[in-house]
Amino acid sequence: MKRFWKWLLYHWQDEPFLGIIGGIESLIARLLSLAMILVITVATIDLIRLLISDLTAEPKGFFSQSLFIIFGAFLNVLIALEILENITAYLRKHVFQVELVIATSLIAVARKIIILDLDKTPGLSLIGLALAVLALAVSYWIIRRSNPSRDG
Repeated sequence: MKRFWKWLLYHWQDEPFLGIIGGIESLIARLLSLAMILVITVATIDLIRLLISDLTAEPKGFFSQSLFIIFGAFLNVLIALEILENITAYLRKHVFQVELVIATSLIAVARKIIILDLDKTPGLSLIGLALAVLALAVSYWIIRRSNPSRDG
């Protein structure tokens, strides 16, 4: 029991404790990246299945489903890839890259706008989406301006 208290007192100090927390964060980020790879794989297989079934349906060679559904499926895969990039960037540098998070958010909002059914969407929702796009675009612009060395 005495050894346990000695171990606990040592690991309760700032540096060892932060090391334990960092290890847990890295483990969780790695598990999340593996889970995201699984999500990307399943989403890609689903997209390929959707394309094949749609192109082989009558009339052959034409999309029977709305292109918006197909575009939405493509953008789902792109969003998942961006989230995986966010996780791997965190694993590399142990900081969240705000520029990547905002870019991912812009893609997600763009996906929502692309698949939007304007006949069923109330005007207030459209205003909300417009404000979200504006806020994300301004945020992205500010971050890009604050890091001029990354341009080009």
